[in-house]
Amino acid sequence: MIQGLTEILPISSSGHLVLTEYIMHLKQPGILFELMVHFGTLLSVLVYFRKRIFMLYKSLFDSSLQTERKMIYYLIVGTIPAVIAALLFGDFFEEAFSSPIMTSIMLLSTGLILLSTKLARPRKLKLNIPRSILIGIGQALAILPGISRSGTTISTGLFIGIKPYEAAEFSFLLSIPAILGAIVFKFESVLSLNLDILWPYLVGTAVAFLTGLFAVYILLDLIRKGKFVYFGIYCLFAGGVGLYYFI
Repeated sequence: MIQGLTEILPISSSGHLVLTEYIMHLKQPGILFELMVHFGTLLSVLVYFRKRIFMLYKSLFDSSLQTERKMIYYLIVGTIPAVIAALLFGDFFEEAFSSPIMTSIMLLSTGLILLSTKLARPRKLKLNIPRSILIGIGQALAILPGISRSGTTISTGLFIGIKPYEAAEFSFLLSIPAILGAIVFKFESVLSLNLDILWPYLVGTAVAFLTGLFAVYILLDLIRKGKFVYFGIYCLFAGGVGLYYFI
């Protein structure tokens, strides 16, 4: 449930998982469980945006769908910064996951980023290569636990003048190669699955899917109503509680 809700909502799934593990004295049951619940949230995005994704796929064979073809280019370009960051600073990011204090500070940072979108000037600019790169840089920063991937990408989109719903849609579509890439990168772990834990893992994946799908509807509805900054207030609260608990 934590993965499904916080992966989609702009409140950082990695941050919540790190703090939950430390507060409840839990230990992750290996990388495989994490991959499967991430797969559950990936499915929620695929299901919600299935028509949009189908048109993107169709554009590969239909040259008349130029808008969709451009979107594929933008998604590829937007994914590059996170790939570069993961390759260059992978060890640093890994170490960050062992620090609940740093995670709490990053949650506070996410809160400030989300609240600052109130200052963004409402414009109706379209996506292009440079703007896709900027949003991709926002996604790269979110490798840090406590920095929300959807929060930074949507906020970046708002600051550079993209309409709120379009910024949110691009953020969700951008999550597909990001999550899929992480799953493929660690796919060898799937091959070592112990059948004794198959059903519990499938239950976790199903719950992540259902809560993730619910979160997509909630987030897009709040963005349409101009209430995106509410998540910033929550992140400040969560980060503050984390600092109070661990310092």
